[in-house]
Amino acid sequence: SAAQDMQTQMVESQRALAETVVEGQSGGGAVTIAVTGGLEFRSVSIADEVVDPDDVTMLEDLVLAALRDAIAQVNAAQAESNPLAGLPMAGGLGGLLGGA
Repeated sequence: SAAQDMQTQMVESQRALAETVVEGQSGGGAVTIAVTGGLEFRSVSIADEVVDPDDVTMLEDLVLAALRDAIAQVNAAQAESNPLAGLPMAGGLGGLLGGA
């Protein structure tokens, strides 16, 4: 049935998304965080020039900004991979579609 096909497509797209790795960045790439669509954080990369013992707050802010960017990338990838995203009622189904 069409509904079964749609469900199969959703499961496959969620599986593919869970394995997709995206990168969040801040400071023009000074801090990069890799995370899967399933929110499994893979790596954090910090450029030497932003490691300043006299300005730990700046580094904390860069890491936080990179984390936020990574989550935004995951959210964008989830929206793209959702076969119901184009349907007018998709917003109301958000809780039913679940996440990884």
